[in-house]
Amino acid sequence: MSLWNIMGDVVEQRIREAQERGDFDGLEGRGRRIEFEDDSMIPEDLRMAYKILRNSGHLPPEIVADREIQRTVDLLAQCSDEKTRCLQMQKLNVLLTKMSAARGRSIELDEAYYDEVVRRVNVGRAKPGRE
Repeated sequence: MSLWNIMGDVVEQRIREAQERGDFDGLEGRGRRIEFEDDSMIPEDLRMAYKILRNSGHLPPEIVADREIQRTVDLLAQCSDEKTRCLQMQKLNVLLTKMSAARGRSIELDEAYYDEVVRRVNVGRAKPGRE
């Protein structure tokens, strides 16, 4: 048994004892979800600005692009009209190209992702009795 396991056992035991004594009863925020904010990857001088933008509903362009791609994939999976399907595939191609360019990667690196999207769309499109 390692030192970390022994320490973990001691900590767990002390927490259980405190719970039994009622030390945690009546704490502020009880029953509410804990909001964890990991901003360790954001430079310290930008953290406040990022927090203000996040709280006001603004999202980074990467998140917006990912959501738009997911919406397009979902539309493709539900689409039965070939013309609309073709337009959505073109839109998906444009979105993936933009994302690749923004990330500084070549489009070929995302080919596996594109193939998976096409596979999912074709599976979602398959109807009973049609192969």
